[in-house]
Amino acid sequence: MDKYKAVTLAAAAAIAFTSAGCQKKIAESPETQPSGGTMRDISTMELVHDMGIGINLGNTFESCGGWINGTSVTDYETAWGSPVITKEIIKGYADSGFGVLRVPVAWSNMMDSEYNIDPQYISRVKEVVRWAVEDDMYVIMNIHWDGGWFDDFPSDKEKCMTKYKAIWGQLCENFGEFDDHLMFESLNEEGGWSELWDRYSGTTEGKAESYELLNEINQEFVDLVRSSGGNNSERHLLIAGYVTDIDCTCDEMYKMPEDPKGRCAVSVHYYTPSTFCLLDKPADWGSPRETWGSPRDMNELENYMELLKTTFIDKGIPVIMGEYGAVAISNKTPEQIRNYNTAVCTAAYKRGICPVLWDITGVFYDRDTCQFKDRDMLEGMMAVKE
Repeated sequence: MDKYKAVTLAAAAAIAFTSAGCQKKIAESPETQPSGGTMRDISTMELVHDMGIGINLGNTFESCGGWINGTSVTDYETAWGSPVITKEIIKGYADSGFGVLRVPVAWSNMMDSEYNIDPQYISRVKEVVRWAVEDDMYVIMNIHWDGGWFDDFPSDKEKCMTKYKAIWGQLCENFGEFDDHLMFESLNEEGGWSELWDRYSGTTEGKAESYELLNEINQEFVDLVRSSGGNNSERHLLIAGYVTDIDCTCDEMYKMPEDPKGRCAVSVHYYTPSTFCLLDKPADWGSPRETWGSPRDMNELENYMELLKTTFIDKGIPVIMGEYGAVAISNKTPEQIRNYNTAVCTAAYKRGICPVLWDITGVFYDRDTCQFKDRDMLEGMMAVKE
């Protein structure tokens, strides 16, 4: 969710929040125990269907930046505008009807030069994951943008792969006791490198190399998780698409990794058209749109969802839309935002795709009152499950 993040980061950093409503102070180093359990005899397609509809815990544990006074977990957790996450906040997501919570994380926060993640950071994320699982939600946990170190993969693959495997090795060890309500996601949107292939250039030079690098990373991810044993040997895994773009991920050069357990789904994101979803003021890459919903818009949406169905779902590969939404809201009416988000949710869900709404503090879910702000939009999205 990089474009929107870039637009909102400066504003979010300037906002000060006070404890109110359902916000309660927690210890910075909580003693948490994972919710252990056995892995069910359930296919990934069945599990994705059981997830229903999801939402992101955005701009929270994935916040990062050299300007953050990162001496505690809370410094990062609240740096982009979120209050300290509480059990009541997580319960509010479940009570709203969401079946899966995606938890983006920048694991480089509070990490030493040997790529050891501070136990306090792991413990805090584990606590939030446990709360969601205890509320009978699924959780998708990933390596998010994380300061952009993924950009260096083409120029320094050995160093980047060492860091990548070090992170996932620690996560497998520390989260391995969770049952199949926890899904690991290989990475976010960073799987694609413009220095290798500029997909807007009109040429294919470097395309194969860029795809091969992503395919290699995703295969390393599966191999590492499976070899870590325990519940991870059967854990359901979410495999990042090529920059999570639907067209690029449906390209024949994108390959799902080999998995001896056959428990992998593919991840894509949907912010189309980006000028409507991500812009509320002009940017160097486009001008903002205020309206959406014409026959042409609806046809574009249906075509993309059908492409995912025929490329993956019809071939037995589950699909999770890990992010979607009209999230730049200041220049749009509530009706426009509601119509877009409901339409995308419906078009995805009716094809077996799990839609996971992108959300940050103050946009769709109120972390002060622990309730979804637009009840009509919530009811419209949840109605697709009936």
